[in-house]
Formats: sequence, structure tokens, C-alpha cells
Amino acid sequence: MSLGPTGASLNPEQAENFEDMEKQFAVKAVQHMTTYWAILEKMRGSKLRLTKMDDEIYEHFKNEFPEFDPKETIDEDKMKSKEGKERWRNFMMTYEKTVEDYNFGTMLRSNPKFEYGEKETIFAMRMQFYAIEIARNRKGLNDWVYEQAHPNEDSSKT
Repeated sequence: MSLGPTGASLNPEQAENFEDMEKQFAVKAVQHMTTYWAILEKMRGSKLRLTKMDDEIYEHFKNEFPEFDPKETIDEDKMKSKEGKERWRNFMMTYEKTVEDYNFGTMLRSNPKFEYGEKETIFAMRMQFYAIEIARNRKGLNDWVYEQAHPNEDSSKT
């Protein structure tokens, strides 16, 4: 007898359904990633709101992770260490009832200076994405995406 992801017994004939779920999950994560990038190309990150609760999320994030520098590359090992997971879980659970898909997996750039790419992208939870990208946007660290998409535009007008 094998155990499924929830710890319940798993019927081997149903195992392929998990593979289908993983594929659907991957498709959603990639859709989220490409949608976010398309938005950054159309609007400066510094003018973007990702949720109705951006201000609250940003302040909470700064208080819970004061050492986080949005300009720097994320230390994925630290983020996913036992201590890191516990800190993030406590942070995310605050939004369980207020942010839809708060714990859904998504893709996150490890550094705001780079586009999404195989070596520059990590798997993260939606609330991690929101917290980090809100911080990056507040610091203007994603504005280069818009500027790259609109090279002839006068930046003083936007």
C-alpha cells in the first residue's frame, strides 16, 4: 500500500491522476508567471498593485523579514530551510482567509534584475511571491521591465 500526498492510501490505478494534477498545476504556475511579466511590460511595477492588501502585506513582510533586501538574490536554501519554512508558513497563514490562493505554488524570480529563466526562477508560494514582488515594486526594482518594453518613451511622463 502506498500513501498519497495527503497521507491517505493510494490506489495505483489512480496514480496517473496525480500526474494530470501536476501538469495542471504547472500550467497555472506558468500562466501566472507570463501574466505578471506581461503586466510589468505594460505598467511600471512602482505603480502596480498586486492585491487589495498591498500596504498591509508590505508592512507585515518588512516586520517579519527585516533582513530581506529586495535588490538582492533570494537565498533559496535559507528560504526553504526548516527555519525558513516555519517563518514563511507563519507569515502566510495570516492571509489564509483574506488572500485567494495564498498557498498556491507559483514561479518567482530569484533576483529582480533578471527575466524569468531556468536558473533565475524558483518555485514559491503565492504569498511569498506577493510579499517579495510588492517589496520590489515599492522600490522601483521592476520598472526596468516596462522601460525595456518601451525604449523610446520619456520616463518623466509615466
